[in-house]
Parts: sequence; structure tokens; C-alpha cells
Amino acid sequence: MLNRFAIAPSGFKESLSAGAAAEAIAAGVRRVVPHAETDLIPLVDGGEGTARALASADGGRLVALPATGPVGQRIGTHFALLRDGTAVVEMAAVAGLSLVPRDLRDPGATTTYGVGELIRAALDAGARRVLVGCGDSGTSDGGAGALQALGARLLDTDGWELPRGGRELARLSRIDASGLDPRLADTDIRVACNPFNVLCGERGVARVFGPQKGATPTQVEQLAAALEHWAHVLTRDLRAATDLFEGAGTGASGGLGAGLAALGARLLPRFDVLLGRIDLDARLARADLVVTAEGALDHQTPRGKIPAEVARRAKRSGRPVLVLAGTIGQGAHQVRAVGVDAYSAILPAPVTLTEALGRGGEFLTDATERALRMILLGSRLTPAGVGRTSLTGQAATPVSGTQRPSSVR
Repeated sequence: MLNRFAIAPSGFKESLSAGAAAEAIAAGVRRVVPHAETDLIPLVDGGEGTARALASADGGRLVALPATGPVGQRIGTHFALLRDGTAVVEMAAVAGLSLVPRDLRDPGATTTYGVGELIRAALDAGARRVLVGCGDSGTSDGGAGALQALGARLLDTDGWELPRGGRELARLSRIDASGLDPRLADTDIRVACNPFNVLCGERGVARVFGPQKGATPTQVEQLAAALEHWAHVLTRDLRAATDLFEGAGTGASGGLGAGLAALGARLLPRFDVLLGRIDLDARLARADLVVTAEGALDHQTPRGKIPAEVARRAKRSGRPVLVLAGTIGQGAHQVRAVGVDAYSAILPAPVTLTEALGRGGEFLTDATERALRMILLGSRLTPAGVGRTSLTGQAATPVSGTQRPSSVR
């Protein structure tokens, strides 16, 4: 009997928060199974919504304050203070891509300066343990802006301080760390990041994510060279013990991971840090069907994205997994290897990006209903037909989207 649903989606960038996505899926479930038991588990990966989600789960509070946004303007932002005194700094809340106007999307110019301001504000509030959530960034400055806000001076060959932005790092001669906030030496900084993201090399952050943030092919190579130079100088002048070039997580949030690691921060797999607080494994194990979702399902999904992590964990208890996505991209079939049984795009027909973003909740609810009706139909078919779809944890028939609609990212 298909009655218990674990609904564990990511947010859809610039369209739905993880909580809103979970509610939309639950509404679709109830259309098909009116009395279903739905366990809503909106998930964050260190990106948008992380501070709010952890504060809510922990009984902590948000601290609102102004800080420097990614294009240099002052914006309203926040960090969270948890009950044990940990401060949660969500980089997306001050340097996220959603905060960069579309006509200003130049990752060579955007800055993580506001992230450093939030860390200083957390120290001012008495925190001596800081968890930095990485994800959904609009920057590629290697964390240079954050270090500047924390008191480091980045100097050119003439001794002048560099302007903010990743492209300026190509002119970096040395780092004067004498002005770094002394409280950092006694602060436990942990960075929740995707360990697959590295700073340099062919899979470096500039080449993989630069185009998504607005970089041209020429700018991508300029940024890649600037970040490699940044890693050299960081390692030399701050005597960093971590491999800042290709160490796990160093490319998180446009290289913020590398900059904070040079200060002694620990780079930790984000799901190990974030999901342990919500008892996810046990909640998935109780479900008849696990439904997860994200904006784009493609070859990057198995490399540290929420649907892949949900699928891996669900398979430990033999639970079937359905993924709903805004777009089905190249390499999406690879998610089957990590435990996804079926996936489907949520858009019924091509629409404009504006419409797709604005109607994301509606489309997600409708897609949930369509997918469940297909699953229930499959469960009624006999082996003499096209096969029986298992609802008890064995592999289910893929409900793969065949169109590639406009993006709900």
C-alpha cells in the first residue's frame, strides 16, 4: 500500500524555497492519495535558506544586519545563532547569485566581502564556533573579499591594496595578515561544502561554474589563472597546511573554501554537517516512497547534489526514490547509479523562463500528481504485460522526462 511519503526536496533557485517545494509536492500527493501520511523534510545544502532552516530546527534565532552585497552595495542580510552558541553564516544570504542583478553578472568583479563582515558580526555576538554554509554563490574571488573584511590586506607590487573581485587577484604580490581579527585564532570555523568542488585544474571552480555566473570563455580562463595565483600566494604567505589547489571543498562558493581554509577553517562534507541534525535516515526508512526534487537534474547531480544524497541514504533501507526536476539535462541518467528509481521534468510544455520561475509551485504540484498516477498504474500491471513496478524498495520503472523545457533552476 502506497501511503507514507517522505518529501525531501532542495529549493529551486530563484523560484521556490525548499519549504515551498515540499509543500507543492505534498499538495500533488494529496490529489492522488488524499489521506497520505506526508513527512515534509525540506533540505538545504549550505546555500539559500541554510541559516533559517538550522535556526528553526535548533530553536535558535536569526540576527538581522546590513552588510556588503556581492556587487558592493549595502544590503539587509542575517546570520543565525544556535542554542549551543554556534553562529551559522550563510554565504548565499550576502553573496549569492540571486543577489547579483542579471545585467551585473560578472564573476570577476563580485565579492565575498560581506561574508567576512558576517563572520566578524558573529564574533561580536560572542560566537567562538562559526559554521559557514557554502552554496548558490554569485562570486569567484577565492574568498579574497572575506579575508579583506577580516583584516587582511592584499597588496600589489607597489604596495597598493587591491580592489575587490576575483580578476584583481592576478595582480596580487603579497598578503599582509598583520591586521587579521585576532579572535580568529580562538574560533572554530567549519565550512559546510561540496567536497567535489576544487579551486584549480580542469575541474576548477572557474571552469565549472564561471559560465553559470556570467563569465565568457575568455573570462573563465582569466579567472582560472587568477585563482591559481591566489592559491600560490595564500599558501606562501599564510602558510596554509591544506592543499588549496585541488583539496576537497577548496572551490566551494567560488573558492571561498580555499580562502577560509587558509585561515585554518575545516572544510567538511556539507551533508555530514547539515543532515545529521534532522534524523534524515530514519525518516526516509519509514516511507513507502521518497520524493525529492531540484531545479536541474544532470551530470552534476551525483556530484554532491541533494537528490543524489537523498537517494543514497534511501537505498540503505531499500526505499524507492522519485526525483522531480525543473530541467532534465545532459547526463541525467547517471542518477540511477546512485539510487534514483525514476525521474521526470515538471513542465508540461515549453514556457518562458519568467513564467517557469513564477509558476514553479503550480508546475511541481501538477508534476507530482502525474508521476504518482503513472506509478500507481504501473503497480497494477501484471508480469505478462510490461512489468510490475515495485513500491517496496526494489527498482522502479524510470519515468524519465523526454523534453528539455525552459529552466526552473
